[in-house]
Amino acid sequence: MSYTLAEKIMGRLAGRAVRAGEMVEIGPDWTFALDDGIGLIDQNFKRYGVEKLANPDRIALFYDHYAPADTPLHAHVQRVGRQLFDRFGLPRERLFDVGEGISHQIAVESGMVHPGQMVTNMDSHTITIGAVGAVGCGIGGAEMAYLWSRGKLWFRVPESIKIELTGRLQPSTSAKDIVLAILQKISARGAIYSSIEYHGVAVAAMSIPERMTLCNMGIEMGAKFAVVPGDAVTQAHFDDLGVEIGAMPQPDADARYAAHHHIDLSTLQPLLAAPNRVDNVHPVENFTQVRINQAFLGTCTNGRLEDFEIAANILRGKRIAPGVRMLITPASRKVYMKAMGAGHIEALINAGATVTTPGCGACAGMHQGVLAEEEVCISSSSRNFLGRMGHRDASVYLGSPATVAASALTGFITDPRTLAN
Repeated sequence: MSYTLAEKIMGRLAGRAVRAGEMVEIGPDWTFALDDGIGLIDQNFKRYGVEKLANPDRIALFYDHYAPADTPLHAHVQRVGRQLFDRFGLPRERLFDVGEGISHQIAVESGMVHPGQMVTNMDSHTITIGAVGAVGCGIGGAEMAYLWSRGKLWFRVPESIKIELTGRLQPSTSAKDIVLAILQKISARGAIYSSIEYHGVAVAAMSIPERMTLCNMGIEMGAKFAVVPGDAVTQAHFDDLGVEIGAMPQPDADARYAAHHHIDLSTLQPLLAAPNRVDNVHPVENFTQVRINQAFLGTCTNGRLEDFEIAANILRGKRIAPGVRMLITPASRKVYMKAMGAGHIEALINAGATVTTPGCGACAGMHQGVLAEEEVCISSSSRNFLGRMGHRDASVYLGSPATVAASALTGFITDPRTLAN
């Protein structure tokens, strides 16, 4: 019998072989909660008299959405989370407080989540951890309360889609352009409740941060999981962290896939997703007459060291265009510190950018950079839905870090190839 990676991971948790389409009751390796959902968990615990957690060693809490708290209500919710940790005797080192960063970024950069593991979180972009050969998905507050108290939850084993990447990226293109090209090809509904597996020689050459961007927007295709099977790059990542991971599970060579897609990276050019759909993808060069008010670089899609390096190389020694606000949001404190040490943050600040607290920032449209009516933003984030980053009459275009930085420099959506030396 042959199995996909999702079938193998969920089968391990189920204690038996499983197939796509089956329902399984399993307990994930990790269960994360966030500041925008811990209050719901606490309410459910109090409503149903929960006094004991099933697997306290599998729990972590991250404050990344309202970081720092922007209203008294959100400050209260964060306080509730701290009290809940104390009430159940959970270790404070697994409460990642304001400023530490985004849950799935921390889980990967720290070596917390290992290849072959499964994570549930109250954030759909937990799918990002597929970059290290794990699988992750979002669930609701009531589901998480049940999981914390009972230890297991029902899941459907997803069908898998194989996406093969070949060829080499051209200058001024990146992993963000790859995932936008995939969205253009299969649409925002092309992988509903599926597990995307990334394969091919081009994937083997991609770094962990690039793989994180690739997996991150799998949820924008409707996927349950998006995963790059563990390989030498994955092993090197954990070796550098001094973390022992053991054998990395692999899909079988003759595993059954619901669909198979191929993307030749050598054919890609800088792309963007125009309002108000993530699959409304076109070449950046088609939108160079669009004036912008805000440029946003950061969050869990493109808030890593390499992304800031790309932007700093474009903006170093220059100034962003008059009338443009540029916001920089590191995905974690660790990224922030590394970017400062490398001089990238200094270059971006000198160019006129504003740096915000590590976390979700303006991406979620809650605070730290919401848009007014009729304003236009070029963003490296994951979603451009109506009202996503502020007013429902604002417009959000999604592009790569290079496109964001180039656009901030000129004041118009700009193809970064036009700035190449």
